[in-house]
Amino acid sequence: MPGKLEGFGNYTFEITKRICNKHPEHTFYLFFDRTFDPLYVFSKNCIAVVLSPPARHPFLNIIWTRFSLHKALKKYKIDLFWSPDGICDLHTHIPQVITLHDLNFEHYPEDSPKLVSWYYRNYYPKFANKANHILTVSNYSKEDIVNCYGIHERKISVIYNGVSEQFKPVLEDTVHKTQAQYTQGKPYFIFVGSIHPRKNVVRLINAFESFYKKCSDYHLLIVGRNMWRNQKMDVPTSLEKSVTFTGHVESHELTKLMGCAFALVYPPYFEGFGIPLVEAMKSGVPIVSSDRTCLPEIAGDAALYFDPFNELDMAEKMEKISNENSLRKELIEKGKIKGDSYSWDLAAKKTWETLEKFIKK
Repeated sequence: MPGKLEGFGNYTFEITKRICNKHPEHTFYLFFDRTFDPLYVFSKNCIAVVLSPPARHPFLNIIWTRFSLHKALKKYKIDLFWSPDGICDLHTHIPQVITLHDLNFEHYPEDSPKLVSWYYRNYYPKFANKANHILTVSNYSKEDIVNCYGIHERKISVIYNGVSEQFKPVLEDTVHKTQAQYTQGKPYFIFVGSIHPRKNVVRLINAFESFYKKCSDYHLLIVGRNMWRNQKMDVPTSLEKSVTFTGHVESHELTKLMGCAFALVYPPYFEGFGIPLVEAMKSGVPIVSSDRTCLPEIAGDAALYFDPFNELDMAEKMEKISNENSLRKELIEKGKIKGDSYSWDLAAKKTWETLEKFIKK
C-alpha cells in the first residue's frame, strides 16, 4: 500500500505515478516481483506484469535481472527501461536509465549483511557502467559515483527528491494530543528512517542520554522499522520511559508525528538525500542534523549541524536548540524557504525529460 512505503519505494511511487498520468500517449509496463496492490496501476496506459522469482535475496535478484527481466524486455518489445532502484539488464541492447540514490555500500560494506554487501559491490558498478544514463538525488551522490566508478559526469543527472504535500504545520491542539498519546505529554525530538547502521541511531540514543541528564523535560521518538531482522537496539535503563520506538507508521500518522515534534534530530553518517529533512521543513519543524555527505546540501542554512561520530557534539546541539527559542524560530523560517525547492511534480517532470531523450522516435 502507498501509505506503507519508505525510501526507495516512496520515490518509485511518487515519480512513476506522475509520469504515467501525465503521458497517456505512451504505454507503461510496470514490472513487479510479486503480487501488487491495484493502486499501483496508476492509469489506463499502465500494464502491470509480475516477474518471478520474488527478488528479496541477492541470488534471486541475479536470477530476476538476468533471466526474468531480460525475457520480459524482449517479450513486450520495451523501448526504454527505467529502474528506480539502480538495477538493469546487463545483456540487453535497449536503452536503460537507472536511478542510483547513493553508494553507502561502497564506503561502509560492513553495514549490510555480507551477502547483500557482496551483491551491491559486485553488481552495481556493472549496472552503472551498462546504463545509458544515471539519475541521482544530490550533487554529493553524483560526485561520489564519478569518483567511485570512473563514470563521466555527463552521464549523470541530479534530480532532487520531493515531499508529500501532507506535510504542513499542525494546530497547537494536535500537538498536545499527540504528546499525550506518545510521550507522556512531553515535547519530543523525532528521528524518522529505517533502523539501519548508517542512520546512526545507537549514537543518537547515547547522545540523548547525555542531553537528558540536563534537559529531562524532553522525549525521543524514533519512527521506522528495522532494516535487518537480526538487529537489536538497546536503550539505557534510565531512558526506558523517555525513548519510544514506534516502528513503521502509516503516512497520515507520520505527517502528524513530524508536525508535532519539537525538532527533527537526524544523525546519519551517510545519506544520498535525506527526505525527512524536507518533511521537517514543510512541517515547520527545526532541524538538528549530521554534517556529513549530502545533508548540508539538502538542508542548507535551515539546520543546526553536528559531527555524527561525536555524541557530545550531538547532545550539545540538542541542548542549544532547546535553550534558544530565537534560533529555533530562525531555523523554522529558513526551512520554509528552503523546503520550497523540493517537489515531486518537479522531480517527475525532470525525470521524464531525461527519459524522453532515450526513447526512439
